[in-house]
Amino acid sequence: MANQVNTVRGQVSADQLGKTMIHEHFQFGYPGFHGDITLGRYDRQEALRVGLEVAERLKAHGVQSVVDPTPNECGRDPLLLKEISEMSGLNIICATGYYYEGESATAYWKFRALLGDAESEIYEMYMKEITEGIGDTGIRAGVIKLASSKDVITDYEKMFFRAAARAQRDTGVTIVTHTQEGTMGPEQAELLISHGADPNRIVIGHMCGNTDVAYHLRTLDTGVSIGFDRFGLQGLAGTPLDRMRETVLIGLIGMGYADRILLSHDTVNCWLGRALAIPEPLLPTVVDWHPTHIFENVIPTLREAGISEETIHKILVDNPQRVFGA
Repeated sequence: MANQVNTVRGQVSADQLGKTMIHEHFQFGYPGFHGDITLGRYDRQEALRVGLEVAERLKAHGVQSVVDPTPNECGRDPLLLKEISEMSGLNIICATGYYYEGESATAYWKFRALLGDAESEIYEMYMKEITEGIGDTGIRAGVIKLASSKDVITDYEKMFFRAAARAQRDTGVTIVTHTQEGTMGPEQAELLISHGADPNRIVIGHMCGNTDVAYHLRTLDTGVSIGFDRFGLQGLAGTPLDRMRETVLIGLIGMGYADRILLSHDTVNCWLGRALAIPEPLLPTVVDWHPTHIFENVIPTLREAGISEETIHKILVDNPQRVFGA
């Protein structure tokens, strides 16, 4: 029997998720946006409108499910996601978890760590949000979101990783991670597995930030799945060009790893806080960073390289179902 997955509208059988995007954000804000509400006023109706527009664009390409791994302190709004899901029919899976130290709400947990056992408190938070619901919404998280810094998993971040491994052992929940600038993928996997996490239920994210095939093989050798999940974001925040990502992706498929790769964009549909003004010289880095770029540009490239429809279906449909327990 397939595992039941928590979505914002309730549980869905993992084998019914269909074509799935593993890492997209309906809205996101860097911690601190709450304090800029005078000039960064939140328009919930606009966020809903944009979210519904994105949902319909994805559905037009056959997408049935989206994982939104927005961390707790970065504008996660399960009620908004539920409204988008109810109005569009798209399955949306939201997360419990915090971002990496450099861009996280560090003061809160560091202060609690000075006073007591913050790691146990993080575990308690995970468990409550997975098994009972987030706040008083009754909406249960369907993944744990983890993140690490560039070239290091800090002591602060390790608290979240250890607590996540424990919560996964107790609930079977899937873990989705953020790696910063293509670093620490193998180390993330090894840390989680060493604390009892199931590699079959781990997706090490943003692996496409690194074009070193040996790095990918070291990560895959641990038994986890990997996310090529920043397609379209090119040359910004340490990201490579898509043609380099595609070269590595095609190579890994040719080496027999198609059953452990998932695709997405890591798009942000609505930025929280003051509107972002992207300087003109940087516009080429984000011109393809939108929710349907994979279907319009990446998949055709894979087909031209001789990747079969069966393999594309495996990556977009079978692999997400498997990491959620189908």
